[in-house]
Amino acid sequence: MKLLIAIIQDKDSQALQQEFNKSNVRATKLSTTGGFLKAGNTTFMIGLDDDRVDDVLHLIKETCQSRSQFVTTPMSLEIAMDAHSSEPVEIQVGGATVFVLPTDGFHQF
Repeated sequence: MKLLIAIIQDKDSQALQQEFNKSNVRATKLSTTGGFLKAGNTTFMIGLDDDRVDDVLHLIKETCQSRSQFVTTPMSLEIAMDAHSSEPVEIQVGGATVFVLPTDGFHQF
């Protein structure tokens, strides 16, 4: 048994949940917030047998693609500030961060 904890961007949440439903993957969906961009994320907790882990990881990988986004860095109050410090910076967002943890048991009541 494994417990997968998948943290994905909110934009991919609905599509991934639909893929889970099609593939009969039961998941608990939690609303979370990222620390870096302070943007909305969705965390799925999935308990499943070892032989299904690769299939579910593939599903997550295909559904949750990274994309480019421009963010403006917060202005600093330092006197010797770089003139370009408040210009937008391109970063990669999206994709998925997945933790695979061993689980001693999995019960549904």
